[in-house]
Amino acid sequence: MPEHFFITGGMGCIGAWVIRNLVQEGVPVTVFDLSRDRHRLELIMTPAEIARATFVYGDITDTAVVSQIVADSGTTHLIHLAALQVPFCRANPPLGAVVNVVGTVNVFEAAKKAGLRQVVYASSVAVYGRSEEYPTPLLPPDAPLHPHTHYGVYKQANEGTARIYWQDDGVASIGLRPYTIYGPGRDQGMTSTPTQAMLAAARGESYHISFGGTNGFQYADDVAKIFIQAARTPFQGAAVFNLKGAVAHISDVVAAIEAAAPGARGRITFEERPLAFPEGQEDGPLRALLGDDIADTPLAEGVAQTIAHFRQALADGRLA
Repeated sequence: MPEHFFITGGMGCIGAWVIRNLVQEGVPVTVFDLSRDRHRLELIMTPAEIARATFVYGDITDTAVVSQIVADSGTTHLIHLAALQVPFCRANPPLGAVVNVVGTVNVFEAAKKAGLRQVVYASSVAVYGRSEEYPTPLLPPDAPLHPHTHYGVYKQANEGTARIYWQDDGVASIGLRPYTIYGPGRDQGMTSTPTQAMLAAARGESYHISFGGTNGFQYADDVAKIFIQAARTPFQGAAVFNLKGAVAHISDVVAAIEAAAPGARGRITFEERPLAFPEGQEDGPLRALLGDDIADTPLAEGVAQTIAHFRQALADGRLA
């Protein structure tokens, strides 16, 4: 059966890169989102590429709408990315719960009714606690969950939802837990400031990154490719996997920025206070499932590609 991907939250950073990859492969894709703002797509895709995707606008919290659109789309692969991020969940917890938790239930219910055998969805490193709560700096996917934000609690609930849909209805799922995603299109959320620093370097401006410490960094294009690869991998069960990427100190990110943009030397700074998350995650089980050839761009290369992309987008007017 020919592939047809259905992407929720396609106007977000990961979603935009998923769409780009699929369109460039020539795979039909239906994009479901409440937002009509295509600025991330326009940053990384040509108008002709964007025109090849089908856009359907609707509310992920509307159970009937989600089920009907999935059923009508001819979907074979479903990637669920729609969510409100940490700051928005903190500012409005009830709305965050409805979008992130009820929205995820709606996606699984739609998949069940449409006869889909598998869902791939985004969880988060936010399901874990602080680094001092664990005996090792890099956490395996089965490490205890101790979320300290509404967002993390909602993501933990979604992992439970996925487990019950497998248990009760036979809908398999793969959840993926990114950490600090960076690259073109990462312009929103608590961990977006390293990418903002790369944009500032491309503009020749100074910038102060809002956190420090050691973190896991994943290039946005890599994350998109892994979601697509997971969706194409037949799976039985409901499992959640960590993304590792590059585990590095923020000072290493600054060094990579300065190497790609020498004029930024001394102009990119960062807070000393680390994020309230572990230093990084182990991805051995994910590699065992998908293979060791999963997309994994080295940090210095990903930073250089990001800055080069921003420079081109500034030159041709895609960025102000």
